[in-house]
Amino acid sequence: MGNTLASIASVKKRDPEVPELLADLKTLPDVELTEVGKLIKKILLLENSTGNPQDFETVYEAPGPLESDECRADTCCVWKYVAEEMEIDFKGPAGRCKEFARQATCLGFHDAGTWSKTQGGGGADGVITLMGIRYRSTINRGLKEINSKMWQYYHKFHKYGAGMADLIQMGATVGAVVCPLGPRIRSFVGRNDNSEPAPEGRLPQASQDAEPLIALFEDKTIDKGDLITLLGAHTIGQQRFVSEQQRHSKGGDPHSSTPGVWNTKFYVETPRNDTPKRIFKFHSDVSIAQYEESRDCGGYAAAYIRLSILGVPHINNLIQCTGVLPLRTESYTAPDEKELNEWLDSDLSQLVVLANPSFTSTPQSKRIIGL
Repeated sequence: MGNTLASIASVKKRDPEVPELLADLKTLPDVELTEVGKLIKKILLLENSTGNPQDFETVYEAPGPLESDECRADTCCVWKYVAEEMEIDFKGPAGRCKEFARQATCLGFHDAGTWSKTQGGGGADGVITLMGIRYRSTINRGLKEINSKMWQYYHKFHKYGAGMADLIQMGATVGAVVCPLGPRIRSFVGRNDNSEPAPEGRLPQASQDAEPLIALFEDKTIDKGDLITLLGAHTIGQQRFVSEQQRHSKGGDPHSSTPGVWNTKFYVETPRNDTPKRIFKFHSDVSIAQYEESRDCGGYAAAYIRLSILGVPHINNLIQCTGVLPLRTESYTAPDEKELNEWLDSDLSQLVVLANPSFTSTPQSKRIIGL
């Protein structure tokens, strides 16, 4: 987002408002709500005591093989197999989440974030991939690989009931929890796929000032605090696209000294001047790092659930399949900490420790598998 978000935290805080309900949850009386509808309503209204947006304990066991009648009869069964495959693709050998996980969290944001409360259209409907992701445009150019991966999942699992809209949002929640210390966000399926692309201009642009950017997200029922919380997901990130002159030397540089781990070091280190040389800092990150609301995993989970159901008209009929997600990694120590620290504090983009299987090379630079 470049400098765009650097001034968000300085915008005058608006008077607190009651969080807004969405779609059918706005009109259905409580007596007509399903258990899922009741839960999502509580999450949207931030009633965390009875509507926790995370679930660290539930584990789903598939009733049979993917091709079996028992599996076909259980909506969550196919998602167990999807989540297992995503976990393999998203996690590196050093235990950190890697490029697919970061791209998956971003893809979920870009698909759902096209919804507009006042203008209609868009939302979490899979169209970003189904109609040909515009990865050649500036805003989507880092999503080419995960777009291809989503098509692989779709061709394998669609015949068992997995739609693209749900695949994209499941990828976003698997991508978050695969990162050590990441949130285990309640995950829902049952969205409809769509073939009508949303109008342009509904995702944040680097050229926007803070006020119109906040207004853009308020039109999605996402307030300033949740906006910054969601954009703080680059705690696990690497920058990939900077100036043409820097691309070969800076491509792949992380935003904290613990890349691929969902922790608070990003917030602590961003304002400091004594961080390792390879940490890449956007100007906007300084403001985000100092903004308290962006630090809590529970806050991110609640904000992401809201995002993941934007544009879904039948929220009350969704099915919860959180149990298919990998369990959260509660603690993490890098097995290659010495090599990682040497790389982070190096000036050389070509540095690589060939003796350690956690490292590999790319045509642009030497990157760590799992970043």
